[in-house]
Amino acid sequence: MSLDPRLLEILACPDDKGPLYYFDDEQALYNPRLKRRYDIRDGIPVMLIDEATTVDEAEHDRLMARVESESLPPTFER
Repeated sequence: MSLDPRLLEILACPDDKGPLYYFDDEQALYNPRLKRRYDIRDGIPVMLIDEATTVDEAEHDRLMARVESESLPPTFER
């Protein structure tokens, strides 16, 4: 289940208020500045800092390589 594009336009990290990257196939939103991943469960983004996952350097590199190779846009531009 993909997120509504209108919702994606307003989603921001609850911690630093910055844009996120959306990985539809992984059902996740990612903040590369904090290396924090937010899961999407049953079509609902879980935007709770306490439930986010901090990724290691290898996972960060993998996600950012996907952003680059797939030209994934951030949820919004600053």
